[in-house]
Amino acid sequence: MKIVKRDGHIVDYDKSKIEIAIEKANNEVNDDEKISKEQITQIIKYIEGLKKKRILVEDIQDIIEQKLMEYDKYALAKIYITYRYTRELVRKANTTDQTIKELIEGENEYWNNENSNKNAELVTTQRDYLAGITSTDITRRFLLPEDIVKAHDEGIIHFHDADYFAQNALHNCELINLEDMLQNGTVINNVKIDKPHRFITAATIATQIILAVTSSSYGGATISLSHLAPFVRASYEKYYNKYIQRGFSVEDANKFATEDTDKEIEDGVQTFNYQVNSMTNTNGQAPFLSVNMYLGETDEYKEELAKIIEEFLKQRIQGFKNEKGVYVTPAFPKLLYVLEEDNIHKDSKYYYLTELAAKCTAKRMVPDYISEKKMLEYKIDKNGNGNCYPCMGCRSFLTPYVDPKTNKPKYYGRFNQGVVTINLPDVALSSEKDFDKFWQILDERLELCHKALQIRHKRLANVTSDVAPILWQYGALARLKKGESIHELLHHGYSTISLGYAGLYECVKYMTGNSHTDNGDGKDFGLKIMKHLVDSCNKWKAEEDIDYSVYGTPIESTTYKFAKCLKERFGTVKGITDKNYITNSYHVPVFEEIDAFTKLKLESEFQQLSPGGAISYIETPNLQNNIEAVLSVIEFIYNNIMYAELNTKSDYCQKCGYTGEILLDDNLEWYCPNCGNRDHNLLNVARRTCGYIGTNFWNKGRTQEIKERVLHIDNKVL
Repeated sequence: MKIVKRDGHIVDYDKSKIEIAIEKANNEVNDDEKISKEQITQIIKYIEGLKKKRILVEDIQDIIEQKLMEYDKYALAKIYITYRYTRELVRKANTTDQTIKELIEGENEYWNNENSNKNAELVTTQRDYLAGITSTDITRRFLLPEDIVKAHDEGIIHFHDADYFAQNALHNCELINLEDMLQNGTVINNVKIDKPHRFITAATIATQIILAVTSSSYGGATISLSHLAPFVRASYEKYYNKYIQRGFSVEDANKFATEDTDKEIEDGVQTFNYQVNSMTNTNGQAPFLSVNMYLGETDEYKEELAKIIEEFLKQRIQGFKNEKGVYVTPAFPKLLYVLEEDNIHKDSKYYYLTELAAKCTAKRMVPDYISEKKMLEYKIDKNGNGNCYPCMGCRSFLTPYVDPKTNKPKYYGRFNQGVVTINLPDVALSSEKDFDKFWQILDERLELCHKALQIRHKRLANVTSDVAPILWQYGALARLKKGESIHELLHHGYSTISLGYAGLYECVKYMTGNSHTDNGDGKDFGLKIMKHLVDSCNKWKAEEDIDYSVYGTPIESTTYKFAKCLKERFGTVKGITDKNYITNSYHVPVFEEIDAFTKLKLESEFQQLSPGGAISYIETPNLQNNIEAVLSVIEFIYNNIMYAELNTKSDYCQKCGYTGEILLDDNLEWYCPNCGNRDHNLLNVARRTCGYIGTNFWNKGRTQEIKERVLHIDNKVL
């Protein structure tokens, strides 16, 4: 028999706990009111005689109270009821102490590994986590209904970012409207910042904007380098005029001004990178930032933009110095490189940038690649035009939107309201392979997600522009008046809200016996599920004028949580619950042998059905001496899939100086293959775990997933 506790967790039945509870009450009454050991045994036998597979702990307590009264032990029953009520009050009044104690003492596995880009030992991170624990507690007890909390605890759904939900001002992620803020000025901490007149100033102001914006949200932010390009020209003109005024010829003035401008670009990009990686926002980490590199965003300043992109790639190839002064792979900023006609072919004008991007990928795992060709096919706005734009932070994509005032597409200044994820393997296992039951349960679970998403939306709907002026008043997301509601920005397609999903592979495998990669029944069933998710979102959108969108959730730590919950609920099911992780979104499982091109081509069909965002990847060996192979993959991405990346390896051992791949042993412990060093403090390990690079190690589930990854490409020229 299993016992379902109040927080939703399931534990084994233990009769001694009943004996102890009744004895505690026994000790509080006179001898003539005490219950005998035989009677305690009878109560236990009665409970066991019910032969239930599962029983709520509250039901057991109700039975005990009833039996005590049947034995005419009313005083004892009163003591027991009072004790039970008191314990319930204590439980509700303080649910965080133990978690906080474990966090401070470094003993809490969840918070130690919750985010691979946060070090839980740092005081800045602990401060964020302490606030997060309190927020989670408030969210569970006051802000969410019991059915949502229960479903979350049992791993049926995942209510993301509950550690920030108590603050009703916070949304998920955004495309920062840097162009507006730089061109028209902004305000940070009540300080007016006017339009800059040089590139290096614009780059510095951009980092201050990024810090302020990411401190007012909890997800990832994206800026575009095209918004910095005009300031390169401003710097050039400043230098050129200086040399002309000093009597230089036009030819010499142009030469020296170009040299000075190029040096300023180098210095400005270096300043930007130093700032972004050395600053800590209120979330206890460096800003979770992506930088968009899209030549097609500008015609007037394309040459200036190309120079900025080139410098960003060169500096990322070099890497950033660690505390030992050795260049290593950083986590941020994440780079997004858009593949387009101007840079994809060998005779394209900007192909040299793509070659540089390939070298950067081989050494530092970035940039990720967005295919303009495929995106223009998929992202069609109401005017019938295709659109190309970056994701927000990691992988979350906005839906196409046309500004009603200008009748032109608008993406920068828009945002995502939040995410709730459905555990697809749980739907499958709950159906016991009955397909009619599967679709019924899926719809029930989707309505739970819908209810949770509505709660997220309604909480944001109460926000006014005053709670985060940098976002709503000074250009990052809007230019609202003081005290004005943000309600309109939550409707009409301006922002999105995401239905996440996880474990499509395990779901399909259990129901059909096949992987969704089989190009047969498994794939057909997988696509049918995805279309059902999209249809549900479209239905909600039509009814509420809110842009619900299907999202391939990163689930960095949730992959482990879902796996543990599945094992608790259904036991060990071979091939389904016998791992410490479940597969991200629609991905081919990490252990399945498949070549890079087949994987990307197959996953592109599923990616189309994740309009709210998703990313595909291939796992590779060290390709630093095989750039042609990287370029072949890049060209394939351009022609076949909207958004993808290559997972290469670039680790470092501080103890012996080894550069290469730090390995995992059978106990999931990291070690240097050269000297055997296992000290995490002396190992720099970078792995892409759910679309972005992590550098602070991972929980057991994600670590097992990393170990079981197979290579999708060998080290050959393709």
